[in-house]
Amino acid sequence: MSVRRALVFSFLDRNASLVIGIVSSMVLARLLTPADIGVFSVVMVLLSFVTAWRDFGAGQYLVQEAELTPERIRAVWTLQLGIGLGMALLTLAASWPVAHFYDEPRMRGIMALLALSYLVNPFGSLTYAWLMRTMRFEALTVMRFSATLAGAVVGVLCAWWGLGAISLAWGSLASIVVNALVSLAFRPPDFPLLPGTQEIGRVLRFGTRLTTTSMMETAAQGAPELVLGKLQGMTSVGLYSRGNGLIALFARLVTDSVNAVAMPLFAQQKREGGDLGAAFLRGNAYVTVIGWSFALGVALLAQPLIRVLYGPQWEGSVEITRWLALFMALSLPAALCFQVLVGSGASERLPPTMAKAAGTTVLAAAIGAWFGVLPMVWGLIIAAAMGTTLWLRTTRQVLGFALPTFLAGLGKSAAVAGFSALPPLATMLWLGWSPAQPLLALGLGGVGAAITGVAGLLLLDHPLARELRPLLARLSRRRDRSA
Repeated sequence: MSVRRALVFSFLDRNASLVIGIVSSMVLARLLTPADIGVFSVVMVLLSFVTAWRDFGAGQYLVQEAELTPERIRAVWTLQLGIGLGMALLTLAASWPVAHFYDEPRMRGIMALLALSYLVNPFGSLTYAWLMRTMRFEALTVMRFSATLAGAVVGVLCAWWGLGAISLAWGSLASIVVNALVSLAFRPPDFPLLPGTQEIGRVLRFGTRLTTTSMMETAAQGAPELVLGKLQGMTSVGLYSRGNGLIALFARLVTDSVNAVAMPLFAQQKREGGDLGAAFLRGNAYVTVIGWSFALGVALLAQPLIRVLYGPQWEGSVEITRWLALFMALSLPAALCFQVLVGSGASERLPPTMAKAAGTTVLAAAIGAWFGVLPMVWGLIIAAAMGTTLWLRTTRQVLGFALPTFLAGLGKSAAVAGFSALPPLATMLWLGWSPAQPLLALGLGGVGAAITGVAGLLLLDHPLARELRPLLARLSRRRDRSA
């Protein structure tokens, strides 16, 4: 599959999942309280440390391995099954002490359901990794969409029936079960059925580096909610999670789509002797121009966005969301560093870089949370700037890309983002920062941002414009034929 076609399917997948996620979030925000969301968020953050071990990097090993043999596939399968069982038992054992520590009995039932999901997960993840390696994104789209839809429907129905915070756990379990069932249709007929241990040492060496890195990344991502839950209460966690979830829409819409293609693409180019530095710079330009435009739009339109999507009970998330948009913007230039380092075979550089970046983030969260949610976010912003610098320095040492070319790409992305921010800014200055008609504000600001953003891409000849011009030309020819 070509890179362009792979990206199209990846974006379709994420966009469809995003629509489902937004709709289900809107419904759940009205059926569940901030405290319900907070309880589930804390459990998920705690279990993210367990999830980091979900397949010990075995799936990523399968994607990037240059010489893949049946014995190595069997070794991957062995690790996935064994770790799934271990995670399930550990989660069950931890449910009572965790519920006692937070004085929150609801956590026990949530963790029991999530433990079951760890048992089921390996039956879909092996096929998923194989499809990633072969860049069969049409099949991945079917798998992910089916799982997302099932999770959303089950979660909303459980919340509608008044089950509370555990509704989200039922949705998560349903998503993983459906993913495993659908994967059966795409499993290659010659794929090994039985596990094996002959090549397990090779997989473990790769997985140790990735899992160590993943654990540190998980600590950095989870620290804000864990510390807030203990120091400021579950309502504060819920407000932070809601703002962070709105910012994370970009990750689901764009970053995840690009990353899904990036690692197998970088690995393929490495095997074929391609120019990884040029590919990284091009991908970075795409991510930053869209991401910075999104961040500015969310920062300016945060109040009507929160009001329309989640309702008035979440007004406390507005200011948090604005500052988290800056946090995201500072993180974006390093968004592809992990993928290119793994794909290029430089995974040994991951742990030391992540240790420094994650340590800075955890420290910032721990200090800031003593003073409240906003001081914590301000600390995270400083940590994001430092972490991005660390990741880019490591990536440049490996790829050797030209710094002036990289900075020029960032400059063009920033200029286009500035163009896109003009309509949202004008809209909020006209209607007020708490507009009485939030839908009107979103319509004017959002549509205007899209128009001026595209104009900025074309006027400044941004790298993304080279992908956009052929599409615009085809649309123009089609319009002329229909006329």
